[in-house]
Amino acid sequence: MARFSLLNRIRRPSEDDPGAAPARPLRRAPSPGALRRERRAILKAREEQIRDLGGLTLEMYRRSSFRDDLLIERSREIVALEERLHELDSMLASVASARRAPTTCECGAPVPWGSHFCANCGRPVGPEPVVACKSCGHPLPADAKFCANCGRDAGPDEPSELGAGDNGADPWER
Repeated sequence: MARFSLLNRIRRPSEDDPGAAPARPLRRAPSPGALRRERRAILKAREEQIRDLGGLTLEMYRRSSFRDDLLIERSREIVALEERLHELDSMLASVASARRAPTTCECGAPVPWGSHFCANCGRPVGPEPVVACKSCGHPLPADAKFCANCGRDAGPDEPSELGAGDNGADPWER
């Protein structure tokens, strides 16, 4: 029976092996479709490995000659596949949670996907509320001090100076 080639791609090089290749640079995460395809392939391979392990155990029982090292090796391969399945499941769960948007605002109004503010009450919604730069219109996080597009100050245009020489007059009547 041929060795399972997918397992060789899943195994990580041991840390005590000095001849192991250096760590590869981080890559961009694969698409959810690729993750699901890999998950299906690993599930199929895992089922086949479990079936083969059962057949191997039965044959060893019939011949009354058990080879523990072979059974342990095959079991480790199955465990490695299950570890990879767990990794894939967690990656798919994180992708699914990242795509979910809040469906309602705190006021109860529906919030369409991609909105940054509630249309009913004006509250910021989502993980990072976005505002626009006053000079160029580039979207900015609400706590930004400067625009990343034009470099201008993203704060208020004129700072409020209520106590500076107004003599109690209304600041709108200057």
